[in-house]
Amino acid sequence: MDAHEPRRYRGLIDAGDLVAFGVAVGETDLLVLAEREMRAEARAAARYARRRIESHAVVHPEMLDARRPLAAPADLTGVVAAMYRASAIAGTGPMAAVAGAIAEVVARELANYLAASGGRPEVIVENGGDVFAISARERVAAIGAGSSRWHGRLGLVLPPGQRAVCTSSGTVGHSDSGGRADAVVVVGPDGAVADALATATGNRVASEEDVRNAVEWARARADIDHVVVICGETLGAWGDLELRGL
Repeated sequence: MDAHEPRRYRGLIDAGDLVAFGVAVGETDLLVLAEREMRAEARAAARYARRRIESHAVVHPEMLDARRPLAAPADLTGVVAAMYRASAIAGTGPMAAVAGAIAEVVARELANYLAASGGRPEVIVENGGDVFAISARERVAAIGAGSSRWHGRLGLVLPPGQRAVCTSSGTVGHSDSGGRADAVVVVGPDGAVADALATATGNRVASEEDVRNAVEWARARADIDHVVVICGETLGAWGDLELRGL
C-alpha cells in the first residue's frame, strides 16, 4: 500500500468544533484537528520526530527490522526512547511503536504552540489509524473493522484529557500484523505503548476463538485503559471506557 493512498477510515473521524487538515512528511501521513490550521507547525513537529528516529537508525539499523525488543542504547531520550520502552512492554520491535509515537509528539507540540499563543490547546492527530488526542471535552472514537458487522457501529467514549487510541488490523489497510483480527484498539496514556500493544495483541488473533485470550493478554500489560478486539462476528473488550453504539 502506498504511504499516501486515501485512508477511507478517515470518514469515521468527525470533530465539528475543530479544523481538519492533512500533513505529509515522507511516509508519515497525518490528519490533524485543531482550533486553527497549523500545517507549518505540524510539518515541523513531524520532521523533528522523524529526524530523531532516522538519525538513530543510521547508527542502529537493526531497529528497522527487529520483531523483538532490543537492548536500549545508553542515553536515549525523546521519541526514540519511547519506542524502545514500548517495544519492551509489548514484546515487539521498536518500529511497531513508530506511528503512535509520532502522533503523540506532533499533538503535544501543537498543543504547546496553541497554549503559548493564547489559543485553545485541543489537538487530535491521526497517523495511519493511530491517534493521540488532547481535548477538554468528551470525544467519541469510532471503530473501523473492515468487513465485520461491527464496522462503524461502535465508538469508544474518550473523557476530557490526553490519551492515545491506536488500532491494528490483520485484514484492513497497511498495518504490519501477523494475525487476522479485523480491529484491535488499545487506549492508554502513551502513544508508543498503545501502538506497540495494538500490534502485539493483533498478532495473537488467528481466528474468532482467539479473541478472549487476546483481550486477557492485553489487559495484563502496563499502561492501558481499554482494549477492544474484533474478529469476524466476535467482539471482546475490557477497560474503563464506555462503548457506545453509533
